[in-house]
Amino acid sequence: MRAPVRLGAYGALLAVVLAASLSLGSSLAPVLGPPQPAASDQAGPGQTGAGPESAGEGEPAGHGDGHTGGPATEPAAGDDHAADGLARAADGYRLDAVSAPDVVGREGVLGLTVRGPDGRPVTGYRVSHEKELHLVVVRTDGAFFRHVHPVRDAEGRWSLPWRWEAAGSYRLYADFVPGEGGGLTLSTLVQVGGSYDPRVADGPVRTAEVDGYQVRLDGTLSPGTASTLTATVTRDGSPVTRLEPYLGAFGHLVALRDGDLAYLHVHPHGDVPAPGDRSGPEIAFEATAPTPGRYLLYLDLKIDGRVRTAAFVLDTDGSTGSEQGEQQEQDEQTGHDEEEGADHGHDG
Repeated sequence: MRAPVRLGAYGALLAVVLAASLSLGSSLAPVLGPPQPAASDQAGPGQTGAGPESAGEGEPAGHGDGHTGGPATEPAAGDDHAADGLARAADGYRLDAVSAPDVVGREGVLGLTVRGPDGRPVTGYRVSHEKELHLVVVRTDGAFFRHVHPVRDAEGRWSLPWRWEAAGSYRLYADFVPGEGGGLTLSTLVQVGGSYDPRVADGPVRTAEVDGYQVRLDGTLSPGTASTLTATVTRDGSPVTRLEPYLGAFGHLVALRDGDLAYLHVHPHGDVPAPGDRSGPEIAFEATAPTPGRYLLYLDLKIDGRVRTAAFVLDTDGSTGSEQGEQQEQDEQTGHDEEEGADHGHDG
């Protein structure tokens, strides 16, 4: 009778070890990847699903954020991340009830609600760049970027048809100006199930080709200092001079910090164009990088009535994209060594 008992105990132990291994494997973070061309503001074919479906929020499971070697986490409300667009709540406003399809290829609705300081859904917004709310969605490795504009109902619920193209962990940014106060960017994470294929962000990347148009981004990013970035649009070597106004400018640039995807506010140069105006081939922007390192940039252009997105990867002036991570590792090691020294001193 002892042999079956021993075999049963061994089998139970093996099951525990296997479960722990699977749990560890599911928390491994994806590798940061290059920006991908974005879809236009319009929903793609088949993206007219029924009601919203639940998606993971807050502390994600499955795919991690991929930038610290562990699972992604939501910054606490009121911390320093609020200024970087990484917090879910700031200045009394909170991103709430985020829902979306939870697997690749499933048609559904992406929805969210912004609650104000009184706890109620916000229904009063000021128009900024021609919209009440800008929604930016990007996978945490920088791939599958989209800049879209959901529709708000009378109760303050924002929604639009949605279908995911690839699995992974996605960060959603809601950029808006409430009826009272200044502009805010709130964000959260959504998990999408399916076969995960990480992308690697090689860089820097200053040229992009979209639908036969070539776009080059010149200029430098300097940590802590405003600098000018200039995009030049050509086609087959000829300058493109028929850029159309889009969101109150001839181009809209979104910049995200490689690693944590901190959200940078970028401002276009020049006056607000009239609806019938045309411009090109150059568009200038003013951007400020808060820290040294690598940044992912996505430029929306409107040509012949269609929005196209060019993606770039830039390093700050005088740095490489790996320096920030290396410096962080050095700082963590220094802190660890100091803690060990303090502990030894206390024990002695």
